[in-house]
Amino acid sequence: MIVTTTNDLPGVQITATLGLVRGITVRSRSALGNIGGAIQSFFGGNISIYTNLAETARQEAYDLMVRHAQELGADAVVAMRYDANEIMDGITEVLAYGTAVKTRAL
Repeated sequence: MIVTTTNDLPGVQITATLGLVRGITVRSRSALGNIGGAIQSFFGGNISIYTNLAETARQEAYDLMVRHAQELGADAVVAMRYDANEIMDGITEVLAYGTAVKTRAL
């Protein structure tokens, strides 16, 4: 599965647009994670506990989006984007979305 943030694929013709695909996950920080994050923030720099949480959420949303595209029979997803919103304190929604397409090599 090709996934790109661009609207086209060099050397590939888009033969059909199958529609919007998305993957959504909602994640929360654990109480233990909050304590660890607070300790890390005291010393400054990268707060790896939150970095790992963010990366895990993005990867899960991405994987769900790819699965959705595969269910539609897509060869690729173009114009892929991420969005994130805090639903409430400590709970974040991460959305991966794009346009599922059928392709063929030129």
